[in-house]
Amino acid sequence: MKSTLILGYGNLDRQDDGAAWHIMRGVAEAIGRPLPLVPDEMPIPPDGPLPHFLFCLQLYPEFSELIGQYERVIFLDAHTGAVANDLNIQSIESAYQGSPLTHSMSPAACLALTQTLYHKNPETLLLSVRGYEFKFTQQLSPGTTALVQEAVKKIVHWMKEEPQP
Repeated sequence: MKSTLILGYGNLDRQDDGAAWHIMRGVAEAIGRPLPLVPDEMPIPPDGPLPHFLFCLQLYPEFSELIGQYERVIFLDAHTGAVANDLNIQSIESAYQGSPLTHSMSPAACLALTQTLYHKNPETLLLSVRGYEFKFTQQLSPGTTALVQEAVKKIVHWMKEEPQP
């Protein structure tokens, strides 16, 4: 297996915005790897057998060094429906993307920093699932729950087969 980082982000306390955490837990369970019950207990940087898992509220510039240590990285996130597919998988190309929000960074911007600062270019994907509800709960909506299950299958397949899902 190529060295792989599964990097999920979102707000676990805002229902479907935390879909990445549920996907990560599903992947870990499918491959027989325990994850902590809450993301706060995950080691940073990740350690143990591959793939490595990391969940955070948002992406940070500091992750660029970590990303450069892997052959491939898959970012996990929720989207609000502005993306055509309810379960969307796309390759990420490095691109600086400015934001009017000071604490907002895209996977493409993380990858751009990785390439610029560390001269590393891992294979990078973004898998996002549609979020339907964003209330103050950690329970996913039924629609997003179904997409999470589908996403887990795609990621497990992607890790076993070298081609993209």
